[in-house]
Amino acid sequence: MTSSGTSAVTVTSQTGPGRVDWVDYAKGICIVMVVMMHSVLGVELASGQTGFMHPLVAFAKPFRMPDFFLISGLFLPVVIDRDWRTYLDRKVVHFAYFYVLWVTIQFGFKAPAFAAETSWAHAGYLYLESFIEPFGTLWFIYLLPVFFVVTKATRRWPPLLIWGLAALLEMMHFSTGWTAIDEFGARFVYFYTGYLFAGRVFTLSDRARNEPWLALAALALWALVNESLVQLGVSECPFVSLALGLAGACAIITIGTLLARMRWLNFLRFCGEHSIVIYLAFFLPMAATRTILLRTGMIHDIGAISLTVTLFGVFGALAIWRIALHVGANFLFERPDAFWIAPKKASPALQAAE
Repeated sequence: MTSSGTSAVTVTSQTGPGRVDWVDYAKGICIVMVVMMHSVLGVELASGQTGFMHPLVAFAKPFRMPDFFLISGLFLPVVIDRDWRTYLDRKVVHFAYFYVLWVTIQFGFKAPAFAAETSWAHAGYLYLESFIEPFGTLWFIYLLPVFFVVTKATRRWPPLLIWGLAALLEMMHFSTGWTAIDEFGARFVYFYTGYLFAGRVFTLSDRARNEPWLALAALALWALVNESLVQLGVSECPFVSLALGLAGACAIITIGTLLARMRWLNFLRFCGEHSIVIYLAFFLPMAATRTILLRTGMIHDIGAISLTVTLFGVFGALAIWRIALHVGANFLFERPDAFWIAPKKASPALQAAE
């Protein structure tokens, strides 16, 4: 696999047909951090207090989503030259199906509260608005197809020019109030970095696997710098935010590689393999657990509540997935044949968890 400005990608280990072990570990770390962020901030907002998990969420903020987007673009060189019909089926319709389905499910749970605050007509308006303004936690699913289309549409342009413009957008930190526009500006550079420098990312992983002690030393230095800049309150400044996002993405890739090398914490790898399952479904067990714990007072420590909500969010999403498969509701997590616009073909030899 090659990409402009990159060397051929090499893979040292796979977890199964078409899977790369460290990629699944890295995505597993990312999806757990995403659930943690929503769980911790949700609990703290509802309770008006902060707990011991707040510093961990703050530490992860500079790189939590950059790494997710970087890995999402990592395997794009394999498929970007497909015909538009097949490309749109795999990279747009695929995510659009899950967005429409799960925004409807999420809205079904929240609509009564919206209607109670205003009216059912306004609740209906909010539902329609979710197709131009991403709803809740699903903005990542909404934005990925945009990234895929923009990258393919500009693939004949000078790649370093595109990267430079994307980096400039990230450093501008503009805020229009529209999630898709603002997040595009903040995140596209990481997605495009994964696409453009895929070969170098794999080289980084190979070196971490071959020189683990050097990798651990680099991780220690990164953690110190990242925490220091977060504590100083400058982690979101121009240039600094981009540097921390890229450095943090490299760090998570390195951690994923070391875990894969030792075959430790296989649960994270499993989460990475099923990251889209967790991303789509975690909101329900997360919200339910938060409500129950805060109303009943079963746990008094805010940090312990946040940790419990995080665990229930992750495990609850996987439980919903297994129940759905058991009762034949596969359509919740697998796109039915009726929603394919191109023939199904064998997956590429290498792929990230989707």
